[in-house]
Order: sequence, then C-alpha cells, then structure tokens
Amino acid sequence: MNLTDDLTNGIIWKQLTALALPLIWGNILQQMYNTIDSFVVGHYIGETAFAAAGVAGSVMNLSLFVISGCCNGIAIIIAELYGQKNWDLLRKESFLSLAFGGGFTIMLSMCGMLALQPLLRGIQTPAEVAGFVQEYLKIIYLGLPAVFLYNWCAAVLRGAGDTGASLWILLLAMGLNTILDFLFVLSFGLGMAGTAYATVVSQLFAAFICLGYMKKQTPKLLFHARDASFHFPLFTRTIMLGTISALHQSSLYIGKLLVQGTVNTGGTGMISAYTATARIEGFANSFGDSGCTAISIFTAQNRGAHKRVRIRQGFLCGLRMMAGLGLVLSITMFLTSGPAVILLMGAASGPVLNHARSYMNVISVFYVLCFLGNSFVGFYRGLGMVQIPVFGTILHISIRVILSYVLIRHWGLAAVAFATGAGWAAVVLFQWILYRRVTTEPEA
Repeated sequence: MNLTDDLTNGIIWKQLTALALPLIWGNILQQMYNTIDSFVVGHYIGETAFAAAGVAGSVMNLSLFVISGCCNGIAIIIAELYGQKNWDLLRKESFLSLAFGGGFTIMLSMCGMLALQPLLRGIQTPAEVAGFVQEYLKIIYLGLPAVFLYNWCAAVLRGAGDTGASLWILLLAMGLNTILDFLFVLSFGLGMAGTAYATVVSQLFAAFICLGYMKKQTPKLLFHARDASFHFPLFTRTIMLGTISALHQSSLYIGKLLVQGTVNTGGTGMISAYTATARIEGFANSFGDSGCTAISIFTAQNRGAHKRVRIRQGFLCGLRMMAGLGLVLSITMFLTSGPAVILLMGAASGPVLNHARSYMNVISVFYVLCFLGNSFVGFYRGLGMVQIPVFGTILHISIRVILSYVLIRHWGLAAVAFATGAGWAAVVLFQWILYRRVTTEPEA
C-alpha cells in the first residue's frame, strides 16, 4: 500500500482534502448516471417518461442506498483494521463482508421485485407513470448484485485511504453508460428499459475493473483461501455496522419516498419539477456526502491507532471546511437555479419551471445546515456510533414528512424545501448536543 494512505500522521486538512476530492468527483459521476438517464428520457421519450424517471429514482435509491450504507459500515471496519495494521483480520473482514453483503443484496433484490407494485400504489403513482417505472425498476433490481460488488470494492479501497482508484473506474463506467443510453434508446428503441440495461451493464463493468485493480495494486486488501473462514466477533460487528449503516441510509430514502407520495398528489407537472430539482440537489449533495465519508475514514483510522486528540482535530477541521463549502454552494444554487432547471429539462411548461424554481430558491438557503449535519454523521460513523445518525435521520424524516403534508397545499413544492430545511436545523442541534457529551467522555 502507498504510505500516503496512512491517515494517522500528517497534515490534517491536506489529508481530508486528498480524501474528499476523488470522492466528490466520484459522487458527481455517480449522479451523472441518473442525470444522463433523465436527459435521454426527457429529451427523447417525453415528459411522462421524465416524471417516471423521477419516481423510479426515488424507489431505486432506497435499494441503492441500503447497499451503499452497508458498504459504509464495511469501510469503517476496514479503516480501523488498517489503522491497527492488522492485515490478517483485514483480509478476513474482506471475505466476511463480501459474503454477508452478497447474500444481503440477493435478498434485497427479491424483496424489491415482490414489493414493487404495492409500493407504487402506496406512494400514489399516477397510472400513466407507473408502467414506465415498473419497466425500469424490474431490470435494476435484477442487476443489484453488480451494484453491490462495485460498492464493496470501493468501500474496501476507501477504508484503506485509497479514494482515487474508484474515481477513474467510475469515469470509464460513466462513459460506457452514456454510450449505451443513446445506443439502447435511440438505435434499438428500448425506451425506459434501455436506460436500465445501460446502468446495470456499466455497473458490472466497473465492478470487474475494480476487482482487477485490487488484485494487481492492493493484494493486501483481498482475501485468500486461508482467510475464508468464520470469525464470530468480526462477523457480528460487520452485521451490526453494516445493518445499522444500511438502516441509516434507507431511513433517509424512506423519508424521501413518503415525500414523493406527497408530491405525486400534485400531478405529473409537479412530479417532473421535483425530479429536476432532485437531480440538481444530487450534485450539491455530492460535496456533502464526500466530506462526510472523508471525515469518517479519517476518524476510523485514527480510532484504530488510538489517537483521540487527532480525531477531534480532524473533525473540527472538517467541520470548518464543510461550513465554507456549504455557504458557497448555497449561494451558487440560489443564483443558478433557473438556468439549471431549464438545462436539465429542456422544453418544459411554465408551471413546471415555476414549481422547480420555487423549490430551489427555498432549499438553497438551508444547505449550510445540510453540510454541517454531514460532518457530524461522518464523525459518529467513524467512531462506530452509527446509531446516532440513525436517530438524527428519523428526526429529520419526521419533521420533513409532517411539514410537507401540512404545507404543500398552501405553498406548493416550496413547502417540501422548507420542511427539508427545518429538519436539517433540528438534526444539527441534536448532533451538536450529543457531540458535547461524547467529547467530554474518557474514551472517544
């Protein structure tokens, strides 16, 4: 391994930046998967299909972020063992996490297929939209194992401080996804199904390239036949961190699904506007999510090395960096919301554009709070206290869903933005209170 991947010594702000930058670009590229799909669908299939892409994205992201959350938990364990320089347990963890996560993903795929129709009815999806959604998601659910395999590879590399390799692999996969989107939709006439096939094939390609890279460049991180054995303490910790991290991510998207149900009552125009704003927010969230991951990996490695003072220094440095970045993005989103919506949607009706602009103008005011909240999530996750982000997410969801339902009839889509911001404010306060308690305890 490269010595620069060791985060237990060195200049903190440089290490956090070096960790976060590839993650930011990687998350932006990941957003491009969905955005390219939406662009192709919106421009070449129609507005109803574009609305369907938004609903499908909300449902699909529930499964994708369960997988992502599970892999976040795996990355924390890998980072701790890497900080300890315990290579034997690290390789054993790579085996156990792959076995646990693979089985978990197969079950998730089966459950998603079975629950798809009841779920679409539950979130009040219009009939003209539901057919497109089902066509897309059935293919995505069958391809979930490929999604997990890539995310597992990236998590193991991330835990060891290597965030750059998965970026270049994802760049190749995004290029393939773009080519296949146009090929399947325009040349083969596969419609929504074509964009789903493109996504699955691209993820499978990324997974195999990532495995090849690990085998050649980072063999210490891959298990061998002698490592493929059961280790009860490590397995139970993998289940605990993986499951709770998955619960954290899934609870966030359960809340988004409930909000999607509220938006769906406003008709296809409001759904299309919400779809566009979700894509724009996805790019903004790429920065916050990356900062969160960088803080969590830094914290976990230093926890493994028993460097409590450095953990606190790293968190406070990360918090300041995230606050500044959040402020810049808030201003940028407010000033560019109109052109961004038009660029993404192309020719759209006036009411759709008005819905989207009103949402973006309100949500941009609150984005500093979102980034502060992400900093705390990274800190607690790195300490292994993954239950705290879960409680914070439940608090956020409760406020967001209740206020959205109450206010949407009066304020339209702007009500959803206000409800989201109010939830962020409550969560940051909750996390700060707990932080004061955690940092006064004898052990971090």
